[in-house]
Amino acid sequence: MTNAIKIKQGLDIKLKGEAEHSVEIISSGLFAIQPTDFVGVLPRLLVQEGDAVEVGTPLFQDKHDERIVFTSPVKGIVKEIRRGEKRLLQAVVIDCSDAMNRVSEDNSDSNSDAMNRVSTERDAIIEKMLKTGLWPMIRQRPYSIIANPNVTPKAFFVSACDTHPLAPDLNFIVEHFPDSFQKGLEILSILSGKKVQFCVHAEKTVSEVLLKAKNVTIHRFSGPHPSGNIGTQINKIDPINKGETVWYCSVQDVINIGHYFRTGELDFTRIYAVAGSALEHPHYIKTKIGAQIGSLTANNLEDNHSRLISGNVLTGRKVAENDFISFYHNMVSVIPEGDNRQEMLGWIWPGFKKFSVSRTFPSAFVPKILHPDYELDTNTHGEERPYVVSGEFEKVFPFDIYPLQLIKACIVEDIDLMENLGIYEVDEEDFALCEFIDTSKTDIQQIIRKGLDLVRKENE
Repeated sequence: MTNAIKIKQGLDIKLKGEAEHSVEIISSGLFAIQPTDFVGVLPRLLVQEGDAVEVGTPLFQDKHDERIVFTSPVKGIVKEIRRGEKRLLQAVVIDCSDAMNRVSEDNSDSNSDAMNRVSTERDAIIEKMLKTGLWPMIRQRPYSIIANPNVTPKAFFVSACDTHPLAPDLNFIVEHFPDSFQKGLEILSILSGKKVQFCVHAEKTVSEVLLKAKNVTIHRFSGPHPSGNIGTQINKIDPINKGETVWYCSVQDVINIGHYFRTGELDFTRIYAVAGSALEHPHYIKTKIGAQIGSLTANNLEDNHSRLISGNVLTGRKVAENDFISFYHNMVSVIPEGDNRQEMLGWIWPGFKKFSVSRTFPSAFVPKILHPDYELDTNTHGEERPYVVSGEFEKVFPFDIYPLQLIKACIVEDIDLMENLGIYEVDEEDFALCEFIDTSKTDIQQIIRKGLDLVRKENE
């Protein structure tokens, strides 16, 4: 069964530098798992510098739930334990001489026949995923935290429809792992006890691998970004109320989970899109989870004055070459740094090449066929200032929620008001476009995250 859903509110940001459909393989280097990637996790370190680790060796666990462990994606040596202020654990760095080796879990069940036997039992699946470090791939709404294994969700969502600027082509990626993808969907349907809610594009060609997916209900989404956000899709298909839980994971998470239950081997392979106008050759790179940024952008930067971003340009985080890609990100974006001096009398020039949401510049009226994409930098063209009620947020926010009122409720930390305004349905990424068009230059995503954390702690 296929359902068609059209999103009207939103904004597509067409940027130069989309990744070409060519894959480079990186088989060695530094990799890291970073506790800061996981909301609400309080890590307990399980290894020390110099320790030898295999694929699947536990690196740290969550003190709140010691069943949830975070394992090594590669075979190698623990090179560094990075800590921040107050000795906060920031990353466990592993030096790997051959990251593409696959190492099977060392137990009596690590063969495909045994895995197929246990795959019919929900509790056995959860136990395996907790032990191997696959469980953190499953997250839950509300709060966008690692799913609670004690809870049965009312629905499980997987999205193969990513509409972020320069987003990777998930059709292209999944075609490299068709069998593991199908097996992963089978496992997720067992975890939820019902068919997976599977979202694909309605306006683009969809891979046969995705269309032939089993154990799913397919939903075709059309319209501008954020039609590809998991939050938007949940809101339009099965909205979340207080006390309800929805689980979700990415397409590549499905592949990793499916590969393990299909073969008995742990394989944390990722295909990352390395994209952006500041690159000489935007393309895809096949490596492992947590690869070092420098290895993904090596010999590919047009100059040294670029912004490296783990993730997409709307929701990603600024990184340096010696940092590592975040656990849940599937791309690295590279765009020009925006600290250059402003052009003289910039407000007078017509601005035919400037991106405009409010139709301030003539570029907003130029047909897309004449100006299909833009080369934007990180300049915010202003600084933080008081809020002006303009009604602009509602044009890019497809939820049946008052966005500005919810932001203000988060600022004043009014939990009751946040609940009444729909805090349980949203995540900070759902407000990324609001932040992008905000004339007040406010860190809206950070405000929403603080509000979510406050509500979560109140309900614990």
